[in-house]
Amino acid sequence: MTLPAITINPELDLLLERKLDVPVELVWRAWTTPEHLRNWFAPKPWAISALDLDLRPGGAINFTMRSPEGQEFANTQCYLEVKPLERLVMTDTLLGGYRPSPNPFFTAILDLARDGNGTHYRAVAIHGNDASRKQHEEMGFHEGWGTVVSQMVEYIKAGRLLS
Repeated sequence: MTLPAITINPELDLLLERKLDVPVELVWRAWTTPEHLRNWFAPKPWAISALDLDLRPGGAINFTMRSPEGQEFANTQCYLEVKPLERLVMTDTLLGGYRPSPNPFFTAILDLARDGNGTHYRAVAIHGNDASRKQHEEMGFHEGWGTVVSQMVEYIKAGRLLS
């Protein structure tokens, strides 16, 4: 299976693409099960202190990231597309129920495809303007998103999703 074609606009989009040596079914479960997602979704030493999912188009992912100093940052995104084992599209431009967000920043597309016994993994962060893309990049998009993908793979390899 291959990932769907997508056009990347380097002035608006940030891309992270990897071949993961874990099965697509476990990557999907890691992304869509709150008790698993909270264990790897923030780059350590950050943590997820609160998380709930309503995994359907129009549903929300609500999570709070906690800094090592104890500061908390609440996030809400609306799922636009949920295609099991293949694609999640979520945006902070909308809240759950497709309600407009007061502070839109980006839309994320997560594409997964079976690659032998592993997973072809692609995450794209789409921004409305170059300034937002630059801000996200300067916030550490590549390092942060790369770190959490590595943490997810370690979590899966530790057998945490099999129990």
